[in-house]
Amino acid sequence: MLNKLSIKIGLLFFVFLLMIESFLFVLLYTSLASERINEVMDSLLARGNTHRDVLEEKYDESTLEHVGMMESASSFSVIITDARGEVVAQSNEIRDEMRELIARSNQEKLPASGSVIEDHWENKPYIATASPITLNGENKGNVFMFVDTDYVKRVVNQLSNQFVFAGLITVTMTIITIIVLSRLITSPLIKMKQATDDLNKGTNQVTLNTERKDELGELAKAITTLSEDLDRLKRERKEFLASISHELRTPITYIKGYADIISRQNMSEAEVKTYTAIIREESEHLSMLIKNLFDLAKMDQNRFVIEREDTLLCELIYTVAERMEPLFEEDGVFLNVRCTEESMHMFVDPERMQQVLINMLDNAKKHSYQGSEVTLEAAAIKEAIVITITDSGEGIPAEDLPHVFDRLYRVEKSRSRQSGGSGLGLAIAKEIVESHGGHIAIDSEQGKGTRVTITLERGDRIA
Repeated sequence: MLNKLSIKIGLLFFVFLLMIESFLFVLLYTSLASERINEVMDSLLARGNTHRDVLEEKYDESTLEHVGMMESASSFSVIITDARGEVVAQSNEIRDEMRELIARSNQEKLPASGSVIEDHWENKPYIATASPITLNGENKGNVFMFVDTDYVKRVVNQLSNQFVFAGLITVTMTIITIIVLSRLITSPLIKMKQATDDLNKGTNQVTLNTERKDELGELAKAITTLSEDLDRLKRERKEFLASISHELRTPITYIKGYADIISRQNMSEAEVKTYTAIIREESEHLSMLIKNLFDLAKMDQNRFVIEREDTLLCELIYTVAERMEPLFEEDGVFLNVRCTEESMHMFVDPERMQQVLINMLDNAKKHSYQGSEVTLEAAAIKEAIVITITDSGEGIPAEDLPHVFDRLYRVEKSRSRQSGGSGLGLAIAKEIVESHGGHIAIDSEQGKGTRVTITLERGDRIA
Protein backbone atom coordinates (compact mmCIF):
# COMPACT_ATOMS: atom_id res chain seq x y z
CA MET A 1 0.00 0.00 0.00
CA LEU A 2 2.90 2.36 0.75
CA ASN A 3 4.03 1.91 -2.84
CA LYS A 4 1.09 3.95 -4.09
CA LEU A 5 2.05 7.38 -5.37
CA SER A 6 -0.93 9.05 -3.66
CA ILE A 7 0.17 7.62 -0.28
CA LYS A 8 3.76 8.74 -0.80
CA ILE A 9 2.73 12.26 -1.84
CA GLY A 10 0.25 12.45 1.04
CA LEU A 11 2.84 11.33 3.61
CA LEU A 12 5.41 13.74 2.22
CA PHE A 13 2.97 16.66 2.36
CA PHE A 14 1.82 15.61 5.84
CA VAL A 15 5.35 15.43 7.27
CA PHE A 16 6.33 18.83 5.88
CA LEU A 17 3.08 20.51 6.86
CA LEU A 18 3.22 18.95 10.33
CA MET A 19 6.74 20.29 10.82
CA ILE A 20 5.70 23.77 9.68
CA GLU A 21 2.51 23.74 11.77
CA SER A 22 4.37 22.46 14.84
CA PHE A 23 6.94 25.22 14.56
CA LEU A 24 4.24 27.86 14.16
CA PHE A 25 2.17 26.41 17.04
CA VAL A 26 5.16 26.36 19.39
CA LEU A 27 6.05 29.92 18.42
CA LEU A 28 2.46 31.11 18.87
CA TYR A 29 1.99 29.16 22.10
CA THR A 30 5.16 30.56 23.65
CA SER A 31 4.16 34.07 22.66
CA LEU A 32 0.59 33.77 23.98
CA ALA A 33 1.63 31.98 27.18
CA SER A 34 4.18 34.69 27.91
CA GLU A 35 1.55 37.32 27.19
CA ARG A 36 -1.01 35.68 29.52
CA ILE A 37 1.53 35.41 32.35
CA ASN A 38 2.46 39.05 31.89
CA GLU A 39 -1.22 39.94 32.00
CA VAL A 40 -1.56 38.13 35.35
CA MET A 41 1.48 39.93 36.74
CA ASP A 42 0.34 43.30 35.41
CA SER A 43 -3.11 42.70 36.85
CA LEU A 44 -1.60 41.75 40.21
CA LEU A 45 0.57 44.88 40.27
CA ALA A 46 -2.39 47.03 39.20
CA ARG A 47 -4.48 45.67 42.14
CA GLY A 48 -1.65 46.43 44.52
CA ASN A 49 -1.26 49.95 43.14
CA THR A 50 -5.03 50.48 43.48
CA HIS A 51 -4.94 49.46 47.14
CA ARG A 52 -1.92 51.68 47.63
CA ASP A 53 -3.71 54.65 46.08
CA VAL A 54 -6.70 54.12 48.39
CA LEU A 55 -4.46 53.99 51.47
CA GLU A 56 -2.56 57.08 50.40
CA GLU A 57 -5.88 58.95 50.33
CA LYS A 58 -7.09 57.57 53.65
CA TYR A 59 -4.62 55.67 55.75
CA ASP A 60 -6.52 54.42 58.84
CA GLU A 61 -7.55 51.20 60.51
CA SER A 62 -10.89 50.90 58.77
CA THR A 63 -9.35 51.31 55.35
CA LEU A 64 -6.71 48.68 56.14
CA GLU A 65 -9.42 46.24 57.24
CA HIS A 66 -11.53 47.04 54.18
CA VAL A 67 -8.57 46.25 51.81
CA GLY A 68 -7.95 42.95 53.59
CA MET A 69 -11.61 41.99 53.43
CA MET A 70 -11.77 42.76 49.69
CA GLU A 71 -8.96 40.36 48.81
CA SER A 72 -10.04 37.62 51.24
CA ALA A 73 -12.83 36.68 48.82
CA SER A 74 -10.53 36.66 45.76
CA SER A 75 -7.83 34.38 44.42
CA PHE A 76 -5.25 36.93 45.49
CA SER A 77 -3.67 37.67 48.86
CA VAL A 78 -2.77 41.11 50.15
CA ILE A 79 -0.36 41.91 52.99
CA ILE A 80 0.20 45.48 54.16
CA THR A 81 3.28 46.40 56.17
CA ASP A 82 4.28 49.60 57.94
CA ALA A 83 7.51 51.50 57.53
CA ARG A 84 9.30 49.09 59.89
CA GLY A 85 8.16 46.04 57.90
CA GLU A 86 5.57 44.94 60.44
CA VAL A 87 2.33 43.49 59.08
CA VAL A 88 -0.59 45.81 59.75
CA ALA A 89 -3.24 44.10 57.61
CA GLN A 90 -3.71 40.86 55.66
CA SER A 91 -6.36 39.00 53.74
CA ASN A 92 -5.12 35.45 54.22
CA GLU A 93 -2.73 33.44 56.31
CA ILE A 94 0.87 34.48 55.88
CA ARG A 95 3.16 31.65 54.83
CA ASP A 96 6.88 31.39 55.21
CA GLU A 97 7.53 32.00 51.52
CA MET A 98 5.53 35.23 51.77
CA ARG A 99 7.54 36.37 54.80
CA GLU A 100 10.79 35.74 52.94
CA LEU A 101 9.64 37.86 49.98
CA ILE A 102 8.42 40.66 52.33
CA ALA A 103 11.67 40.65 54.28
CA ARG A 104 13.73 40.78 51.11
CA SER A 105 11.67 43.59 49.59
CA ASN A 106 11.77 45.72 52.78
CA GLN A 107 15.53 45.76 52.43
CA GLU A 108 15.31 47.21 48.92
CA LYS A 109 14.10 50.57 47.72
CA LEU A 110 10.99 50.03 45.63
CA PRO A 111 10.01 52.31 42.74
CA ALA A 112 7.01 54.55 43.31
CA SER A 113 5.08 52.73 40.58
CA GLY A 114 5.63 49.39 42.29
CA SER A 115 7.33 46.31 40.95
CA VAL A 116 7.10 42.55 40.51
CA ILE A 117 9.25 41.01 43.24
CA GLU A 118 8.75 37.34 42.24
CA ASP A 119 7.97 36.08 38.73
CA HIS A 120 9.33 32.51 38.73
CA TRP A 121 5.97 30.80 38.45
CA GLU A 122 7.33 27.49 37.19
CA ASN A 123 9.20 26.57 40.43
CA LYS A 124 7.96 28.99 43.12
CA PRO A 125 4.72 28.76 45.12
CA TYR A 126 3.79 32.43 44.60
CA ILE A 127 4.31 35.33 42.32
CA ALA A 128 4.26 38.68 44.07
CA THR A 129 4.27 42.44 43.62
CA ALA A 130 5.06 45.31 45.98
CA SER A 131 3.63 48.85 45.88
CA PRO A 132 5.13 51.47 48.30
CA ILE A 133 2.74 53.72 50.33
CA THR A 134 3.95 57.30 50.42
CA LEU A 135 2.34 60.07 52.48
CA ASN A 136 3.74 63.58 52.35
CA GLY A 137 6.94 62.26 50.82
CA GLU A 138 7.44 59.74 53.63
CA ASN A 139 7.23 55.96 53.21
CA LYS A 140 4.43 54.56 55.37
CA GLY A 141 4.85 50.95 54.30
CA ASN A 142 4.16 48.60 51.37
CA VAL A 143 1.23 46.78 49.81
CA PHE A 144 2.25 43.23 48.84
CA MET A 145 0.07 41.21 46.50
CA PHE A 146 0.44 37.45 46.15
CA VAL A 147 -1.16 34.90 43.88
CA ASP A 148 -0.58 31.15 44.02
CA THR A 149 1.36 29.96 41.00
CA ASP A 150 -1.25 27.25 40.58
CA TYR A 151 -3.49 30.07 39.36
CA VAL A 152 -0.94 30.98 36.71
CA LYS A 153 -0.48 27.34 35.80
CA ARG A 154 -4.23 26.95 35.36
CA VAL A 155 -4.21 29.90 33.00
CA VAL A 156 -1.34 28.37 31.05
CA ASN A 157 -2.96 24.90 31.09
CA GLN A 158 -6.18 26.38 29.82
CA LEU A 159 -4.25 27.94 26.96
CA SER A 160 -2.48 24.61 26.36
CA ASN A 161 -5.81 22.79 26.18
CA GLN A 162 -7.06 25.33 23.67
CA PHE A 163 -3.94 24.80 21.60
CA VAL A 164 -4.27 21.01 21.80
CA PHE A 165 -7.86 21.25 20.59
CA ALA A 166 -6.90 23.68 17.83
CA GLY A 167 -3.95 21.41 16.93
CA LEU A 168 -6.20 18.35 16.62
CA ILE A 169 -8.60 20.27 14.39
CA THR A 170 -5.68 21.58 12.32
CA VAL A 171 -4.11 18.13 11.91
CA THR A 172 -7.50 16.65 11.00
CA MET A 173 -8.14 19.35 8.41
CA THR A 174 -4.58 18.94 7.13
CA ILE A 175 -5.06 15.20 6.67
CA ILE A 176 -8.39 15.73 4.88
CA THR A 177 -6.86 18.43 2.67
CA ILE A 178 -3.84 16.27 1.85
CA ILE A 179 -6.06 13.30 0.97
CA VAL A 180 -8.15 15.46 -1.35
CA LEU A 181 -5.14 17.20 -2.92
CA SER A 182 -3.13 13.98 -3.33
CA ARG A 183 -6.09 12.38 -5.06
CA LEU A 184 -6.54 15.41 -7.30
CA ILE A 185 -2.83 15.37 -8.16
CA THR A 186 -2.46 11.63 -8.63
CA SER A 187 -5.82 11.00 -10.29
CA PRO A 188 -4.57 11.99 -13.77
CA LEU A 189 -1.36 10.03 -13.16
CA ILE A 190 -3.40 6.95 -12.21
CA LYS A 191 -5.42 7.37 -15.41
CA MET A 192 -2.19 7.67 -17.40
CA LYS A 193 -0.84 4.51 -15.76
CA GLN A 194 -4.06 2.72 -16.68
CA ALA A 195 -3.68 4.05 -20.22
CA THR A 196 -0.12 2.72 -20.47
CA ASP A 197 -1.32 -0.64 -19.10
CA ASP A 198 -4.00 -0.68 -21.79
CA LEU A 199 -1.34 0.11 -24.41
CA ASN A 200 0.74 -2.77 -23.07
CA LYS A 201 -2.27 -5.07 -23.40
CA GLY A 202 -2.77 -4.05 -27.01
CA THR A 203 -5.47 -1.41 -26.63
CA ASN A 204 -4.16 1.35 -28.87
CA GLN A 205 -6.95 3.87 -28.36
CA VAL A 206 -6.77 5.68 -25.00
CA THR A 207 -8.72 8.70 -23.78
CA LEU A 208 -6.97 11.22 -21.56
CA ASN A 209 -7.62 14.84 -20.61
CA THR A 210 -5.30 16.81 -22.87
CA GLU A 211 -6.87 20.21 -22.10
CA ARG A 212 -4.65 20.88 -19.07
CA LYS A 213 -2.01 23.55 -19.59
CA ASP A 214 0.57 22.11 -17.17
CA GLU A 215 3.12 19.28 -17.23
CA LEU A 216 0.40 16.67 -16.64
CA GLY A 217 -1.43 17.96 -19.69
CA GLU A 218 1.77 17.69 -21.74
CA LEU A 219 2.29 14.14 -20.48
CA ALA A 220 -1.29 13.24 -21.36
CA LYS A 221 -0.76 14.64 -24.86
CA ALA A 222 2.46 12.63 -25.20
CA ILE A 223 0.72 9.39 -24.16
CA THR A 224 -2.21 10.12 -26.49
CA THR A 225 0.21 10.78 -29.34
CA LEU A 226 2.04 7.57 -28.49
CA SER A 227 -1.21 5.59 -28.58
CA GLU A 228 -2.06 7.10 -31.96
CA ASP A 229 1.43 6.31 -33.27
CA LEU A 230 1.18 2.74 -31.98
CA ASP A 231 -2.21 2.35 -33.62
CA ARG A 232 -0.81 3.72 -36.87
CA LEU A 233 2.26 1.47 -36.66
CA LYS A 234 0.04 -1.53 -35.98
CA ARG A 235 -2.02 -0.79 -39.06
CA GLU A 236 1.10 -0.15 -41.12
CA ARG A 237 2.61 -3.41 -39.90
CA LYS A 238 -0.47 -5.33 -40.94
CA GLU A 239 -0.46 -3.62 -44.32
CA PHE A 240 3.29 -4.19 -44.63
CA LEU A 241 3.00 -7.89 -43.85
CA ALA A 242 0.07 -8.25 -46.22
CA SER A 243 2.01 -6.48 -48.97
CA ILE A 244 5.17 -8.48 -48.33
CA SER A 245 3.27 -11.74 -48.40
CA HIS A 246 1.76 -10.67 -51.72
CA GLU A 247 5.13 -9.60 -53.11
CA LEU A 248 6.78 -12.86 -52.07
CA ARG A 249 3.87 -15.01 -53.18
CA THR A 250 3.83 -13.59 -56.72
CA PRO A 251 7.39 -14.56 -57.83
CA ILE A 252 7.21 -17.85 -55.92
CA THR A 253 3.94 -18.69 -57.74
CA TYR A 254 5.56 -17.84 -61.09
CA ILE A 255 8.64 -19.93 -60.31
CA LYS A 256 6.63 -22.91 -59.11
CA GLY A 257 4.13 -22.72 -61.98
CA TYR A 258 6.70 -22.49 -64.77
CA ALA A 259 8.89 -25.13 -63.12
CA ASP A 260 5.89 -27.49 -63.21
CA ILE A 261 5.33 -26.64 -66.88
CA ILE A 262 8.97 -27.34 -67.77
CA SER A 263 8.81 -30.71 -66.04
CA ARG A 264 6.09 -31.87 -68.41
CA GLN A 265 6.97 -34.12 -71.32
CA ASN A 266 6.77 -33.15 -74.95
CA MET A 267 7.99 -29.58 -74.26
CA SER A 268 9.84 -27.95 -77.12
CA GLU A 269 13.30 -26.50 -76.60
CA ALA A 270 12.04 -22.98 -77.37
CA GLU A 271 9.30 -23.25 -74.74
CA VAL A 272 11.79 -24.53 -72.18
CA LYS A 273 14.08 -21.54 -72.86
CA THR A 274 11.16 -19.10 -72.58
CA TYR A 275 9.91 -20.52 -69.32
CA THR A 276 13.44 -20.79 -67.92
CA ALA A 277 14.00 -17.11 -68.70
CA ILE A 278 10.78 -16.27 -66.82
CA ILE A 279 11.91 -18.34 -63.81
CA ARG A 280 15.30 -16.56 -63.88
CA GLU A 281 13.59 -13.17 -64.04
CA GLU A 282 11.31 -13.99 -61.14
CA SER A 283 14.25 -15.34 -59.11
CA GLU A 284 16.09 -12.06 -59.65
CA HIS A 285 12.99 -10.14 -58.67
CA LEU A 286 12.65 -12.26 -55.52
CA SER A 287 16.35 -11.80 -54.72
CA MET A 288 16.08 -8.02 -55.12
CA LEU A 289 12.97 -7.92 -52.95
CA ILE A 290 14.71 -9.84 -50.17
CA LYS A 291 17.78 -7.59 -50.46
CA ASN A 292 15.60 -4.50 -50.15
CA LEU A 293 13.87 -5.95 -47.11
CA PHE A 294 17.23 -6.63 -45.48
CA ASP A 295 18.32 -3.06 -46.23
CA LEU A 296 15.17 -1.67 -44.61
CA ALA A 297 15.68 -3.92 -41.58
CA LYS A 298 19.23 -2.62 -41.20
CA MET A 299 17.99 0.96 -41.46
CA ASP A 300 15.39 0.36 -38.76
CA GLN A 301 18.06 -1.12 -36.48
CA ASN A 302 20.58 1.66 -37.28
CA ARG A 303 22.93 -0.92 -38.77
CA PHE A 304 22.81 0.46 -42.29
CA VAL A 305 26.45 1.33 -43.02
CA ILE A 306 27.34 4.43 -45.02
CA GLU A 307 31.00 4.34 -46.10
CA ARG A 308 31.80 7.84 -47.28
CA GLU A 309 34.71 8.66 -49.53
CA ASP A 310 35.78 11.56 -51.69
CA THR A 311 33.88 11.13 -54.96
CA LEU A 312 33.88 12.94 -58.27
CA LEU A 313 30.22 13.69 -58.83
CA CYS A 314 30.30 13.83 -62.63
CA GLU A 315 32.21 10.57 -62.82
CA LEU A 316 29.54 8.94 -60.64
CA ILE A 317 26.76 10.42 -62.81
CA TYR A 318 28.30 9.20 -66.08
CA THR A 319 28.93 5.72 -64.65
CA VAL A 320 25.27 5.38 -63.70
CA ALA A 321 24.15 6.73 -67.09
CA GLU A 322 26.39 4.24 -68.88
CA ARG A 323 24.83 1.35 -66.98
CA MET A 324 21.27 2.54 -67.59
CA GLU A 325 21.56 3.68 -71.21
CA PRO A 326 21.02 0.22 -72.82
CA LEU A 327 17.79 -0.18 -70.85
CA PHE A 328 16.57 3.25 -71.96
CA GLU A 329 17.37 2.44 -75.58
CA GLU A 330 15.48 -0.81 -75.27
CA ASP A 331 12.35 1.09 -74.17
CA GLY A 332 12.84 3.86 -76.72
CA VAL A 333 13.45 6.57 -74.11
CA PHE A 334 16.29 9.06 -74.47
CA LEU A 335 18.62 9.67 -71.48
CA ASN A 336 20.16 13.13 -71.37
CA VAL A 337 23.00 13.74 -68.85
CA ARG A 338 24.31 17.16 -67.81
CA CYS A 339 27.02 17.82 -65.24
CA THR A 340 28.06 21.46 -64.99
CA GLU A 341 31.44 21.05 -63.31
CA GLU A 342 33.62 18.06 -64.08
CA SER A 343 35.77 18.52 -60.97
CA MET A 344 32.90 18.61 -58.47
CA HIS A 345 33.73 16.60 -55.34
CA MET A 346 31.40 15.29 -52.69
CA PHE A 347 31.97 13.11 -49.63
CA VAL A 348 29.46 10.26 -50.01
CA ASP A 349 29.11 6.51 -50.27
CA PRO A 350 29.39 6.04 -54.06
CA GLU A 351 27.80 2.59 -54.11
CA ARG A 352 24.75 3.76 -52.13
CA MET A 353 24.40 6.91 -54.25
CA GLN A 354 24.53 4.80 -57.41
CA GLN A 355 21.73 2.70 -55.92
CA VAL A 356 19.64 5.86 -55.41
CA LEU A 357 20.26 7.22 -58.91
CA ILE A 358 19.62 3.87 -60.62
CA ASN A 359 16.35 3.54 -58.73
CA MET A 360 15.26 7.07 -59.70
CA LEU A 361 16.24 6.60 -63.35
CA ASP A 362 14.55 3.21 -63.51
CA ASN A 363 11.30 4.75 -62.18
CA ALA A 364 11.57 7.60 -64.68
CA LYS A 365 12.10 5.15 -67.56
CA LYS A 366 9.16 2.93 -66.59
CA HIS A 367 6.78 5.86 -66.46
CA SER A 368 8.01 7.69 -69.57
CA TYR A 369 6.46 7.44 -73.03
CA GLN A 370 8.37 5.96 -75.93
CA GLY A 371 10.31 8.71 -77.69
CA SER A 372 10.30 11.00 -74.61
CA GLU A 373 13.37 12.22 -72.74
CA VAL A 374 14.68 11.76 -69.19
CA THR A 375 17.23 14.30 -67.94
CA LEU A 376 19.82 13.60 -65.26
CA GLU A 377 21.51 16.82 -64.13
CA ALA A 378 23.97 17.71 -61.36
CA ALA A 379 25.06 21.17 -60.25
CA ALA A 380 26.82 22.86 -57.32
CA ILE A 381 24.90 25.55 -55.46
CA LYS A 382 27.03 27.19 -52.76
CA GLU A 383 28.04 24.39 -50.37
CA ALA A 384 25.43 21.94 -51.65
CA ILE A 385 25.16 19.49 -54.55
CA VAL A 386 21.79 19.34 -56.31
CA ILE A 387 20.94 16.34 -58.51
CA THR A 388 17.71 16.36 -60.51
CA ILE A 389 16.02 13.63 -62.56
CA THR A 390 13.28 15.01 -64.79
CA ASP A 391 10.89 13.19 -67.10
CA SER A 392 7.84 14.18 -69.14
CA GLY A 393 5.96 10.94 -68.60
CA GLU A 394 2.79 9.87 -66.84
CA GLY A 395 3.28 11.88 -63.67
CA ILE A 396 1.89 11.08 -60.23
CA PRO A 397 -1.66 11.86 -59.09
CA ALA A 398 -1.83 14.61 -56.45
CA GLU A 399 -3.47 12.31 -53.89
CA ASP A 400 -0.63 9.78 -54.20
CA LEU A 401 2.26 12.25 -54.13
CA PRO A 402 2.50 12.57 -50.28
CA HIS A 403 2.81 8.77 -49.95
CA VAL A 404 5.36 7.88 -52.63
CA PHE A 405 8.13 7.39 -50.03
CA ASP A 406 5.99 5.10 -47.87
CA ARG A 407 7.11 1.51 -47.80
CA LEU A 408 5.32 -0.80 -50.26
CA TYR A 409 3.17 2.08 -51.50
CA ARG A 410 2.35 1.91 -55.18
CA VAL A 411 0.65 4.48 -57.31
CA GLU A 412 -0.61 1.60 -59.47
CA LYS A 413 -3.31 0.01 -57.32
CA SER A 414 -3.47 -2.95 -59.70
CA ARG A 415 0.12 -3.88 -58.73
CA SER A 416 0.90 -4.44 -62.38
CA ARG A 417 4.17 -6.28 -62.80
CA GLN A 418 4.85 -4.32 -65.96
CA SER A 419 4.73 -1.00 -64.20
CA GLY A 420 7.21 -1.37 -61.41
CA GLY A 421 8.77 -3.15 -58.51
CA SER A 422 7.83 -3.82 -54.96
CA GLY A 423 7.33 -0.26 -53.72
CA LEU A 424 10.47 -0.35 -51.57
CA GLY A 425 12.90 1.48 -53.86
CA LEU A 426 11.82 5.03 -53.05
CA ALA A 427 11.71 4.30 -49.32
CA ILE A 428 15.26 2.96 -49.43
CA ALA A 429 16.43 5.87 -51.57
CA LYS A 430 14.99 8.35 -49.09
CA GLU A 431 16.73 6.59 -46.18
CA ILE A 432 20.07 6.60 -48.02
CA VAL A 433 19.86 10.30 -48.90
CA GLU A 434 18.86 11.27 -45.36
CA SER A 435 21.65 9.07 -43.96
CA HIS A 436 24.00 11.36 -45.89
CA GLY A 437 22.37 14.39 -44.24
CA GLY A 438 20.58 15.26 -47.46
CA HIS A 439 17.05 15.73 -48.67
CA ILE A 440 15.01 14.20 -51.48
CA ALA A 441 11.79 15.66 -52.88
CA ILE A 442 9.42 14.77 -55.71
CA ASP A 443 7.32 17.26 -57.67
CA SER A 444 4.90 15.90 -60.19
CA GLU A 445 1.81 16.68 -62.21
CA GLN A 446 -0.25 13.93 -63.73
CA GLY A 447 0.15 13.77 -67.48
CA LYS A 448 3.06 16.26 -67.53
CA GLY A 449 5.91 14.45 -65.81
CA THR A 450 7.91 14.21 -62.62
CA ARG A 451 10.93 15.96 -61.16
CA VAL A 452 13.07 14.37 -58.42
CA THR A 453 15.43 16.70 -56.54
CA ILE A 454 18.24 15.34 -54.38
CA THR A 455 20.13 17.89 -52.26
CA LEU A 456 23.37 16.88 -50.55
CA GLU A 457 26.03 18.77 -48.62
CA ARG A 458 29.46 18.42 -50.10
CA GLY A 459 30.84 17.24 -46.78
CA ASP A 460 34.53 16.92 -45.84
CA ARG A 461 36.79 16.73 -48.84
CA ILE A 462 39.87 14.61 -49.03
CA ALA A 463 42.90 16.40 -50.44
